[in-house]
Amino acid sequence: QVQLVESGGGSVQAGGSLRLSCAASGRTLSSYFMGWFRQAPGKEREFVGAISRSGGSTYYADSVKGRFTISRDNAKNMVYLQMNMLKPEDTLVYYCAAAARIPVLDPKKFIAYDYWGQGTQVTVSS
Repeated sequence: QVQLVESGGGSVQAGGSLRLSCAASGRTLSSYFMGWFRQAPGKEREFVGAISRSGGSTYYADSVKGRFTISRDNAKNMVYLQMNMLKPEDTLVYYCAAAARIPVLDPKKFIAYDYWGQGTQVTVSS
């Protein structure tokens, strides 16, 4: 089992950048396929990006492609989401998630993930 804790959220103006971090504990991060999702109150959790266990493959939602970059450092048990050119519509709670199944189910679906962090708020003002 792994525990996930996100950090790095906050408030920024449109066009700005934030870097979210996800710290894993309890089990080595390299055992997990990792993803980032985001969610508005009362709405379904939305896929943002995902990264394979080695970091060799990444996947992005069309809405963030070219602006967001996901990366991982397995030695530090950390996953990152670099968010550039932020827009007001990126204002949401962001969650990191870990998938244990090998091979992973569709990484763009939240049901593929077994463990979730508590979320971190990102607010982008116009």
